[in-house]
Amino acid sequence: MVLGDLALDVVVAPARALVAGSDVAGTVSLRQGGSAATTARVLAGLGLRVTLIAAVGRDPIGRALVRDLAAAGVTVRAARPGAGRTARIAVVLSGGERSFVADRGLADALSPEHLREGWFAGVRALHLPAYSLLTEPLASAARRAISLSRANGGAVAVDLASSEPLLAGGRRNALALIDAIAPDLLLATAAEAQALLGAAVPDALLRLAPTAVVKRGSAGATVVARREVAGGGVLRFDVATRPLPPVDPTGGGDAFDAGFLSVWATATASERNSVAILRRAAVAANQAAGRLLAGARPELALS
Repeated sequence: MVLGDLALDVVVAPARALVAGSDVAGTVSLRQGGSAATTARVLAGLGLRVTLIAAVGRDPIGRALVRDLAAAGVTVRAARPGAGRTARIAVVLSGGERSFVADRGLADALSPEHLREGWFAGVRALHLPAYSLLTEPLASAARRAISLSRANGGAVAVDLASSEPLLAGGRRNALALIDAIAPDLLLATAAEAQALLGAAVPDALLRLAPTAVVKRGSAGATVVARREVAGGGVLRFDVATRPLPPVDPTGGGDAFDAGFLSVWATATASERNSVAILRRAAVAANQAAGRLLAGARPELALS
């Protein structure tokens, strides 16, 4: 299960550097976006049963996004909380990097009252991008979802998602937020981990979760876990990734999360910190991200 944002991505790819006050050629694409929604979509593509809980508007974009995800195999529990419009995110690509302008619309309007206990029966894991933890009432809905998931035996995974909004209230508040959730799995880029902890050592993330993954893009990933054996200690290993030519990296981190969860979340609780499961999960994560980044990105059909 995934809880969080479902948005329209407006992806702008100029053919050359932008010129102030003038035009340049390029492409503008409309695609399904939202960190949570992309993770859910990739999980469904990997053959898993997955539910996305999100809030959208009563507008054509919201209807199109729900229809598109349902066609991809995702069970969408979409709240439509009154007036307002579905989230829209402008993604400007330049030299393999991205800049974002986020109009979150109703994405943050999901509330605890929108959740149904029956949705969580048999849940294996709940995945939350950090965006789902920062703004009310969405943050309260996330906490309610965590409680319902754990009551049903489900694990909790959190991706730090973006350091700028996570650290808007300061590092101490951000650390307290993650610590209060006590995720079973924490995922972050190296830059996000550094920003949150002030330390580049992946082991530092184990202060916040028993298993952590640091995503390093083309350099692969580092997995660390507390050893639940006599003497304790830390399990640590790196997984390489296949180099890809410069592409649109949007959604790559979300696909990585989905690949990791496809192995980790379906393992038993006693297996999840084993070397075999964590290595398989890291390899699956890199493969899922590579497929998304190398594949064609479908245009969202609005009608």
